[in-house]
Amino acid sequence: MSRSKKFRVAVLSVVKHDYVPIGVAAHPRFDPVVVADDPDQPQWVHERNDVLAGQLGVPYVRDVDRALSRYGAEVAVVSSQAERHCDLSVRAAAAGLHVVQDKPMSTKVSECDRVVEAVERNKVKFMMWNRNGWRSVRQAKDSIMRGVGGVPYSVHVDFYFASDAGPPKGSRRLGDPPIDWEEYQRSAHVSGRDGGVGVEPMGELKIEGIYPLAYIRMLMGAEVERVFARTTAHFHQVNVDNGVEDLATVTLEMERGLVGSLCIGRIGAAGHPDGAGIKIHVLGSQGALVVNEALPEVGVGYKADGAPSFSGVRVANDNDFLLMEDFARAIDTDGDTMLDARAGRAISATVQAALTSARSGAVETVA
Repeated sequence: MSRSKKFRVAVLSVVKHDYVPIGVAAHPRFDPVVVADDPDQPQWVHERNDVLAGQLGVPYVRDVDRALSRYGAEVAVVSSQAERHCDLSVRAAAAGLHVVQDKPMSTKVSECDRVVEAVERNKVKFMMWNRNGWRSVRQAKDSIMRGVGGVPYSVHVDFYFASDAGPPKGSRRLGDPPIDWEEYQRSAHVSGRDGGVGVEPMGELKIEGIYPLAYIRMLMGAEVERVFARTTAHFHQVNVDNGVEDLATVTLEMERGLVGSLCIGRIGAAGHPDGAGIKIHVLGSQGALVVNEALPEVGVGYKADGAPSFSGVRVANDNDFLLMEDFARAIDTDGDTMLDARAGRAISATVQAALTSARSGAVETVA
């Protein structure tokens, strides 16, 4: 296949943030031709889809199957409610389209299995959206491959988002109804705080766990076999009301005797001056690597109205471009993508085992 061929793209729902389809469209080899969704979706879903279609200058079709068959699309981008991710991906793969899917892969591992089967049966490429294209993470992988620090044996990831999720824990007064998960996500869309869009409540492990687990998978090159986890709703009332965590710790036992751990949380806007605390530690037989994911950055500290303030501006963020460059290469060469369906399924299974461990208080096997 020509390395300059352009791929026609169908965007299948954009209920979540539009950063995934926009990131795809920013690459010169991917041209959006249609936005589509199922006709039975609620009006607010159609409204969001219609907005993106207008921004991209393409039609919005309220019929996924018709869009897949009539617009000559070769790639589908899925960014729907989380519980619909896999169904839309399966339908796209069955129609012969390569698939780029937003996270999480699914709220159920059984749905991930459907995607793996459909992708492999139809011989199409699949990539979970991820952050492994960050320059600092790629450099860490290159260093490990060159033997810097010796043979790695342990990894730890701090993955904290300094972002609010509605009223703080403890703010609900006696007699107030619990916060409805879907309604909160809809209202939070304008501010970009609706990471867990869908009917089913999701904690941070399901919403963001793919990112640190994908780092670990990339850097250590090993599957997770057993996990032990602790979770809590520490910061946000919406998490308390819906019984899902906003803070978690997970210990990982991996192949070849490797060990790992991660701490993850949505820690409130005041939780980190730079907006996020994302750091990776890799211990090796002869040294260690410490990776600040967002670097390089430009940090600015100043005082406004007598209050200290800090702003960090990320530079050289070519993650989106590199993800799509990798996806195009996989199609061109019939190679593997950066995070394929089986890898996405393995991460979802690890998250599920961690949530089971948090309830059982015991070590759980990743199935």
